[in-house]
Amino acid sequence: MEDPVVQPGEDPKAKPQVPQKQVPADSSEIEKEVAKAAKSSGAASKVSAPTSSVRKKLEPKGSLDSSSSSKKSTLTGSSPSSNSAPRVRRNSTGGLAEKATVASAAKQNNAAAVAGKKNAEPVRRSLHELRSSLPTVATKPSNRTSASETRKSTPATPLDRSLRRSTDSDVTKHTSVSRSSAKPSLSVSSASSASSSRRVPSTSVDSTGGSTIGKTVSKLSSPSSRSPTFTSGLRSASLSSSLDRGSNLSGRRKAAATPESRDSKFIVLPQVEIKAGDDVRLDLRGHRVRSLTASGLNLSSNLEFVYLRDNLLSTLEGVEILSRVKVLDLSFNDFKGPGFEPLENCKALQQLYLAGNQITSLASLPQLPNLEFLSVAQNKLKSLSMASQPRLQVLAASKNKISTLKGFPHLPVLEHLRVEENPILKMPHLEAASILLVGPTLKKFNDRDLSREEVALAKRYPAHTSLCIRDGWEFCRPEQAKDSTFRFLVERWKDHLPSDYLVKEAYVDQPSEEDACRCHFTFVQESTLSIDSQLVLRYQWFVGDRTTSKFTLIPDATGEVYWPKHEDIGRILKVECTPILGEVEYPPIFAISSPISRGSGIPKVVTLDVHGELVEGNIIKGHAVVAWCGGTPGKGVASWLRRKWNSSPVVITGAEDEEYLLTIDDIDSSLVFMYTPVTEEGAKGEPQYKYTDFVKAAPPCVLNVQIVGDTVEELTIKGVGDYFGGREGPSNFEWLRENLDTGDFMLVSTGTVEYTLSKEDVGRRLAFIYVPINFEGQEGESITVVSHVVKQAPPKATNVKIIGEIRENSKVTVTGIVTGGTEGSSRVQWFKTSSSTLDGEKGLDALSTSKIAKAFRIPLGAVGYYIVAKFTPMTSDGESGEPAYVISERAVETLPPSLNFFSITGDYTEGGILTASYGYVGGHEGKSIYNWYLHEIENDSASLIPEVSGVLQYRITKDAIGKFVSFQCTPVRDDGIVGDPITCFGQERVRPGSPRLLSLQIVGNSIEGTTLSIDKKYWGGEEGESIFRWFRTSSDGTQSEISGASTCSYMLSLGDIGFFISVSCEPVRNDWARGPTVLSEQIGPIVPGPPTCHSLDFVGSMIEGQQLSFIASYCGGERGSCFHEWFRVRSNGVREKLSTHEFLDLTLDDVGSCIELIYTPIREDGMKGSPRSVLSDVIAPADPLGMELVIPDCCEKEEVVPKKTYFGGQEGVGEYIWYRAKSKLGGTALKEISDASEDVLVCSKTLTYTPSLEDVGAYLALYWLPIRSDGSCGKPLVAICNSPIVAALPVVSNVHALELSSGIYSGEGEYFGGYEGLSLFSWYRETNDGTISLINGATSRTYEVTDDDYNCRLLFGYTPVRSDSRVGELRLSEPTDIILPELPQVEVLALTGKPIEGDVLTAVEVIPKSETEQSLWNKYKKDVRYQWFYSSEVGDEKTFEPLPAQRSCSYKLRLEDIGRCLRCECIVTDVFGRSSEPAFAETELIQPGIPRIDKLEIEGRGFHTNLYAIRGVYSGGKEGKSRIQWLRSMVGSPDLISIPGELGRMYESTVDDVGYRLVAIYTPVREDGVEGQPVSASTDPIAVEPDVLKEVKQKLDLGSVKFEALCDKDRSPKKFPVVSSLERRILEVNRKRVKVVKPGSKTSFPTTEVRGSYTPPFHVELFRNDQHRIKIVVDSENEVDLFVQTRHLRDVIVLVIRGLAQRFNSTSLNTLLKMET
Repeated sequence: MEDPVVQPGEDPKAKPQVPQKQVPADSSEIEKEVAKAAKSSGAASKVSAPTSSVRKKLEPKGSLDSSSSSKKSTLTGSSPSSNSAPRVRRNSTGGLAEKATVASAAKQNNAAAVAGKKNAEPVRRSLHELRSSLPTVATKPSNRTSASETRKSTPATPLDRSLRRSTDSDVTKHTSVSRSSAKPSLSVSSASSASSSRRVPSTSVDSTGGSTIGKTVSKLSSPSSRSPTFTSGLRSASLSSSLDRGSNLSGRRKAAATPESRDSKFIVLPQVEIKAGDDVRLDLRGHRVRSLTASGLNLSSNLEFVYLRDNLLSTLEGVEILSRVKVLDLSFNDFKGPGFEPLENCKALQQLYLAGNQITSLASLPQLPNLEFLSVAQNKLKSLSMASQPRLQVLAASKNKISTLKGFPHLPVLEHLRVEENPILKMPHLEAASILLVGPTLKKFNDRDLSREEVALAKRYPAHTSLCIRDGWEFCRPEQAKDSTFRFLVERWKDHLPSDYLVKEAYVDQPSEEDACRCHFTFVQESTLSIDSQLVLRYQWFVGDRTTSKFTLIPDATGEVYWPKHEDIGRILKVECTPILGEVEYPPIFAISSPISRGSGIPKVVTLDVHGELVEGNIIKGHAVVAWCGGTPGKGVASWLRRKWNSSPVVITGAEDEEYLLTIDDIDSSLVFMYTPVTEEGAKGEPQYKYTDFVKAAPPCVLNVQIVGDTVEELTIKGVGDYFGGREGPSNFEWLRENLDTGDFMLVSTGTVEYTLSKEDVGRRLAFIYVPINFEGQEGESITVVSHVVKQAPPKATNVKIIGEIRENSKVTVTGIVTGGTEGSSRVQWFKTSSSTLDGEKGLDALSTSKIAKAFRIPLGAVGYYIVAKFTPMTSDGESGEPAYVISERAVETLPPSLNFFSITGDYTEGGILTASYGYVGGHEGKSIYNWYLHEIENDSASLIPEVSGVLQYRITKDAIGKFVSFQCTPVRDDGIVGDPITCFGQERVRPGSPRLLSLQIVGNSIEGTTLSIDKKYWGGEEGESIFRWFRTSSDGTQSEISGASTCSYMLSLGDIGFFISVSCEPVRNDWARGPTVLSEQIGPIVPGPPTCHSLDFVGSMIEGQQLSFIASYCGGERGSCFHEWFRVRSNGVREKLSTHEFLDLTLDDVGSCIELIYTPIREDGMKGSPRSVLSDVIAPADPLGMELVIPDCCEKEEVVPKKTYFGGQEGVGEYIWYRAKSKLGGTALKEISDASEDVLVCSKTLTYTPSLEDVGAYLALYWLPIRSDGSCGKPLVAICNSPIVAALPVVSNVHALELSSGIYSGEGEYFGGYEGLSLFSWYRETNDGTISLINGATSRTYEVTDDDYNCRLLFGYTPVRSDSRVGELRLSEPTDIILPELPQVEVLALTGKPIEGDVLTAVEVIPKSETEQSLWNKYKKDVRYQWFYSSEVGDEKTFEPLPAQRSCSYKLRLEDIGRCLRCECIVTDVFGRSSEPAFAETELIQPGIPRIDKLEIEGRGFHTNLYAIRGVYSGGKEGKSRIQWLRSMVGSPDLISIPGELGRMYESTVDDVGYRLVAIYTPVREDGVEGQPVSASTDPIAVEPDVLKEVKQKLDLGSVKFEALCDKDRSPKKFPVVSSLERRILEVNRKRVKVVKPGSKTSFPTTEVRGSYTPPFHVELFRNDQHRIKIVVDSENEVDLFVQTRHLRDVIVLVIRGLAQRFNSTSLNTLLKMET
């Protein structure tokens, strides 16, 4: 349980709390000492009443007596000087004064005060001895009961107050003392006001900095005897917070740099060490002191605690002597100010109380370097303008007249600011303005924690806002602040700027770590007049803390750009811009940045330059200015690219350094320097490019010119040099020979770099001149070099080569260069070898002898071997040199199969023989391929002669006559290799032979009627028209030529019977050449043949009605009784037998068919021959003819069908004309009826005719023109009826009721039966039950509907009456439709609502305004039906399809409707069940709504190991890439902590979430990028999983535990650790520190790798992507990565460490774990 304490100088409403402290030590010894000191106090018991009354008056809420909270003490003073009137005093910090319940004397007797001091001296000495004899407070706390008894028996003197105050700082509350025990009251003095407690939640207290934290002494206090008394009704509280203030202060200072201490809600007023003696303490409160220089005041420089409140002081003259004072209480005096200059000597002053005076200004208050607390409440201040106070932590200025923040001082460490009950409270967002003025150190405003809304609002203001507020700027909303403050500053600056110049902009970019931060100052000139001098801007950068009160100059930061360093993170920048015009330097203007943010770690290139002259051969260097943005500077990746004109850059291979040597390839190209910054951590930035101008070529020159080669006769030397200077053009080369007589060099060769030494050069030197010339023709400086003297060499063969194809039968030649004189008859010998390398003459087989000839033809035996030439050089004088050997590069190859000669011999005449011959080369011949061809034209396409393929001879046939003959041979080697085919053509065309018959014979049987043919074999070219003669030979040998038989065939006739037949042939070639006549052998005798009909023909016309007969020719002996039959053949092939008569009559049945006649020949002896048939054409019809026409009797409306007879083929559609005649016609008049008078009228043109009314009493005549089916016409016939046409009985048909208009009906019917007379009409009404009733009075054709007819049907009655009064039968029409009134109609259908998704469309129908329509709606409208449709595109047409179940007048637009058009149809239904035509209205295309998420919730509850998912209902178009952010929120706090990287719909909780609520912020985003309002959802606080919680509690109870883990000994960066690189570690944690130990082994002791306490920045990090890894960070230099086996073990380790380190956290882990401490 914690008791609140109210310190003097604070509002009594504020009740800060501190936790209780238990002191387990025994306090009996202290109690005894205190009791002894009380007994030895002498006369102290004499002054008890005044002391008690004053003590009760000043007893604050923080009194030690807890029992006093439930009862009120009223003490009455008995001193003679206690008769003064009671008065009310004000609180020193502006709070209302407590009313006293007991009156006390207004004035006191000075003698009594002096006596009091004298009586106190023995007690002071005894208590001083007591204080020095006290044991350590941590082990010997005082007893409250004894302290109370001592208080009762001790006189109330200033000495008592001093005693109690000296012991207050070391007193703490004892929980072991019962509430009913008497407890001393806490006196309220100036010193105690300086020790007001903070309001602290139930969290651990950071008290590491104090040395008196463990000292506890019961506080004994006694008020001054001159102070009035009051009754305290406040609840007693613990003293621990107020008594530990001194220790907490130093601790707070040490921890001020850590986030834990900065964010702590532990707000404690500054305090001083109050454990001091009387020699440094002065307490004269309420002594009516008027001057500090008055005699008897005894001010000295040793005083540290001076309490002069409740006096009459009006000046500070004399306070200069207090050079060591720490606490100065001048509250409730008569100071008016100014006049605070004497305080300048009080450099050690820590607490200054000026409340309750008449001070109007603090401008004269000097800077006090150690001032921590200042109370100026209840004065008349209008502003807080004063000097800067660098250590001021609390400023109480309540109950003044402050109305402005102008001149607000720089208070860099201020934590508490109180300005209650001031006019300035009307200023909106005063708290935000205060935050801006003070800075991040401010923790409380008007005795309450800072509002998060105001803190967030303050962050939205520009960084220079506080400066503007101090200068008098009117505070406004943040969205207006940027422009407003800038205008304010410009207004201040304008009078100090160069004339005609204005500031247009002045700001600084957002600074980031190790990134370029640029300032922007722009001046504009108002007038257009020219100014000789140009405005120059000079810059100077400063850096400061989060407030704008103090900036430090940054050396050398004088440019437009500054690069913030790592140590600048969180600080702000200021840049001053000094305008200089000519020689005049104007006052600077400034701009302030926002806090410097931490770099992203991704480097980026700020500027990129290339240095160096772009000339071939030079070295250029790329230089990059890199912003490392927090990363460790590393070596970037550089590369060079070459870009030709109008082409893309190409990477230069190997050019990967910042320096690059320009080469010839770079000429006329632009180079690209590409640089990618890379940090030591491996982070890569974006590559940047820098293009250069085009590279130029260097002037042409040549280096290293020299002559290469031996200077020996006949050798070739070469002049070489390194050309440089662009592309080399036609450089000049000259060779000069030395003249031995003159020593000069004479030109011997130009234009070549090579020179062959000749005999003339022997003994002389040669000079080589190199004149470089580039491609453009520019000539450089020439270089000359001289060779050695040329020597003569012995004969030597060099460069020996075998020239020629190394193939079979090829001719090769050996060549070589012979040096050493003039070559003579060098000799060459040829060898063969199977080896490809030479080893002297080993393994060589000679192919030839040594001879002079250098040429050699490779024989067949060398195939497969290498050819070796032995070249022996010889000079002309017979000297021989060493032989040189040269071997062929490859083995001798076999020639491909080929022919070396080819010919065709023989006679080119038909029947002649041609022979082909050829010579084969190319190895051993295999089966070569032979083919003979014929050609129409030489070298034209050929036709193969297949019968002679594969042979070398060809006998010329008839087919070859007139053609060319060719022979093709395809050589084939024995190994199957095929060579190229070669063709040889004959010399001339083939000639034909002399015509002759090789054979001649007659083919055929020697039977009468048989046709004989000739079989012959002709030879001698192409046969022409040979001549044939047929002969008949009798049995006696007489031969006679058969007349007319001159063809190659002959038919035996009846006259040949008994004779022999032969034929002769004279061959004739096609060129009319004739050969000898040949006579064939005879055949015969000829015998008779079988009876045969050779021909059969019809006689007669093939027309219907005609008669047919036939003619047949017979052969085969004497004719007998032959047989014939007639058949009809239908078009479908069906045959019908007709007769066997000699003649056949054709009928209509034969028309369209064919007639077939079958004739069977029979010889006289009865032998039958083969029947013969003949088929006629299709039988044609005869001409059409009408045979008969008769018209029967006629009656009205009865169809008349005439009787007629037709002949002449198939009858077609004849022409018919009916005539009506008034009288009966006959004779010529009837035949010429078409030309009759007006009495004859045409009635019809059909075969039949139905007489009508007009025909009654008249005669009918029919004109008939017969027409065949093929359209042929015959002669017409005319017939007339015998009697006139009679009329029919009166009848009526098709009786019906016709609706003429709305409510008007007409009866209709078709009368028949002569002429109609006065027919009868009637109307009937039929009800729904079928009852039909006559409507009286309705006797006309028309009828108007009445109301009685509604919902009934009408029938029309028609009784026909003929003109002769003949009455027919009544006919009723069919009932009409039910008679109903007009349908109610909708004039217009309108839609209300917007065509946006989520909106509601409502259909509203507009009714016609006419009275009739209104009456119909009122009487007969039943209901209105609606149907909604959506559009769909089919091609270019828009169709609508119904929306199911959407039948109300309203429709809420859905997601599916986006991009569609909607249509609403409205149908009105009346009481009769009818429906009107639909009225419809269409919308425009439905647009998507604003993205929105509804019913957002997080699924998943429970522990820190669970998985959570976010769910919600999206609306507003098709959802795009909506954003989800997971955050944490402390229970009871609105602050949200972002969880980096958690952007998905699923989130797996970790131990970091314990005690927090998970918050998911869902920002809906439509697919087109439109964003909606973000919506959040949260979970309950995340709890620790029970098994983990149980284990953590057990280990926390132990206080010291060890864990086994693994450590990666490989420090190199990698994605995953390698198992082989993991080593065992022991993690030891206890309540004081954490330690990572590497276990010992047989050869080493255990070593501690990481060790440290839990003080910040100690923390433990988790890795979301690795559940087995943790990082323990002790400080920036000591950290370690550990790996554990399971996630469970990881969570246990983290929770145990955080539990043991909880006193350094702002939130107790035990609270999160719900543990009891």
